Amino acid sequence: MGARKRIRAEQRKEAKKRQYFATLKACPTSPRKMRLLADQIRGLEVNQALDILRFSHKAASNDMEKLVLSAISNWQNKNEGVRIEESHLVVSQVYVDKARTLKRIRPEAMGRAHLIRKRSNHVTLYLEDKNEARQQQKQATQEAAESEETNNDTQK
Repeated sequence: MGARKRIRAEQRKEAKKRQYFATLKACPTSPRKMRLLADQIRGLEVNQALDILRFSHKAASNDMEKLVLSAISNWQNKNEGVRIEESHLVVSQVYVDKARTLKRIRPEAMGRAHLIRKRSNHVTLYLEDKNEARQQQKQATQEAAESEETNNDTQK
């Protein structure tokens, strides 16, 4: 493995450590119904999202609530020693993709048959720590300012 490839792989591994996500596979709800819930919680703080899902009357809200709790648990496993109350967790991205469709036949009048499609979906949910993002942004601006100073010094 070349040096460039190794460095890039290490960067990817470090970026993956800062990603907090959970996936739900083959959920027996149509993707259209699940996207309605995903749109409601996208961009909200975790506690608000859980409240919305807990008091929603939609059947898919139970599965989505479990997924948010799973993502929170994944965050806690990667950040041991950090209290969840001190962090500012936000649901940054929610993807709902279609999964397999079960096809069933329903008999109709006069010997006909209609196709019933039982759809399912895959859901991927990402959390983001806003405090951590702010720290990284400050660090990046400081590094950029330092590099500009060194560039200006070398040019003089």
